Amino acid sequence: MNKTVSINLGGLFFHIDEDAYQKLNNYFDAIRRSLSPDGKDEIMSDIEGRIAELLSDKMKNDKQVVGTKEIDEIISVMGEPEDYRLDDEEPVKEKKTQSHTTYEYIRTRKFYRDEDNSIIAGVCAGLAHYFRIDPLWIRILFIVSPFISFGTSIIIYILLWVLIPKAITTTEKLEMRGEPINISNIEKKVKEEINVITEKLQKVDYDRVGNNIRSGADKVGNALGSIISAVFKAVGKVIGAFITVFSALTLGGLIVMLIILLFSSSIEGTLWYPYINSVNYTHLPIWTGALAAFFVLAIPCFTIFLAGLKILVTNLKPISSTAGYVLAAIWVISLSACIYLAMYETSQLSNQGKDYEKHTLEVDKNEVLNVKFRFSNYYAKDIYYNDDYRFVQDTLGNPLIYSNKIRFYVMETDEEMPYVQIEKLANGHTLAEASKTASRIKYHFSVEGNTLNLDNYLLYSVEDKYKIQRVEIILYLPEGMMFQPDKTVRDYDCTNNNFFDLWYDDETHLYMMEKNAVKCIDCIEPTDEAVIGEQGDESAFEEPEDIETDTINQ
Repeated sequence: MNKTVSINLGGLFFHIDEDAYQKLNNYFDAIRRSLSPDGKDEIMSDIEGRIAELLSDKMKNDKQVVGTKEIDEIISVMGEPEDYRLDDEEPVKEKKTQSHTTYEYIRTRKFYRDEDNSIIAGVCAGLAHYFRIDPLWIRILFIVSPFISFGTSIIIYILLWVLIPKAITTTEKLEMRGEPINISNIEKKVKEEINVITEKLQKVDYDRVGNNIRSGADKVGNALGSIISAVFKAVGKVIGAFITVFSALTLGGLIVMLIILLFSSSIEGTLWYPYINSVNYTHLPIWTGALAAFFVLAIPCFTIFLAGLKILVTNLKPISSTAGYVLAAIWVISLSACIYLAMYETSQLSNQGKDYEKHTLEVDKNEVLNVKFRFSNYYAKDIYYNDDYRFVQDTLGNPLIYSNKIRFYVMETDEEMPYVQIEKLANGHTLAEASKTASRIKYHFSVEGNTLNLDNYLLYSVEDKYKIQRVEIILYLPEGMMFQPDKTVRDYDCTNNNFFDLWYDDETHLYMMEKNAVKCIDCIEPTDEAVIGEQGDESAFEEPEDIETDTINQ
């Protein structure tokens, strides 16, 4: 039974047999005596770290005790102090000493970043050590590869920079080069690093360094102020460049639009001319308003452009005070003109006028009244609501404005016969003017048997311009009368749903006018049993009540 000792070796904790501890301690003493004073502490630290790493590889668990066998194996790897060599010619060789035979093992190379020979992060130098090639070829490959791999190699380089550790300790540097990690190589590597540092220190001009230190305090303060000033100037330059580019682009766009309007505003064949002219209630040339709007927007843009240019160019010559006063006067006049034109345009739509027509429907009250909308094949190809206003020509070539702005309502009447009320509406400067404009709206409908046919469009003259012209159709039905709206009514019905709730399914339904509301006769209302039916019940809906239809001819 042997006594065990706990030791801390290279930052790692081990349980070691007393005899093995004595042998290891004597081994360290022999190494210290054989080393020269230069770099002795650093060499011993690296040797202890290497021995700790070898012992960790041999230990299977934390409770295992290091014995003399393990120490002998470590010494055979690291070598005896009297066998130190500075050159290893063979990767594996046998050395015979007076006491025993020792072996040197070459470890497998490990990938580290070599920052001692780095240009950026040491990735290329580390790869060169790993593959035993010149770092120059690796660097050339990384320079050329982004153009071939579409930048993928740059991402790979960054990932290697982040993930691969750099070689810091002597052991890691030997592992990176694939050299045997023994006492001889550790000593050689440490001495090389000491020599490099010594050479750098010898090249230092101490007199110059001293003078720099004496004047350094003054320069630090000045440099710090210069750096802060440079940062603010750089930020200011960026802001100035952004302001200059943005204002220049805006100003250029305004100039292009002005030129287009000046040369095309009077050409009736242009795409936008009829639309602009239809809302030009002042009867002034379009270019006058465009010119006023241009100056209102362009002069501030030009001022902002000069401000941004002033930030970029410190010695920029400012514009003369006369030019500034002229631009300010033009801007004020243009702004006043724009405000006046805007107020005048708005005033032309300030009042709403109406033209009223009432037409009694000569139909059989005991029969169902069919209601449907129709469209003109000449102006449109379908029944759907898709135009607020569009410029067209009639069959005689007269220019007109076409619109689907139609609204349909169903209401109750106390009169004996049903009737339809056509309300043509328009806006204008005065009520009288608006009413005259409304009266010139062209709208038609017809009654064929018990079918009410309603046009889904209206027409008015181009000279009337766009005055928000529209038509509202109100169908008044006496109580008890039945009617059946066609599917075409859905796009135009605006009746309050609490009074008339038009069903939007694929069927046409029968409705009856009752007191204060319209009732759907053949609509199947979902009940509580319908919900149960969705879950598997056979009965999903209630059967509708029987309706006496012997007096109804559908």
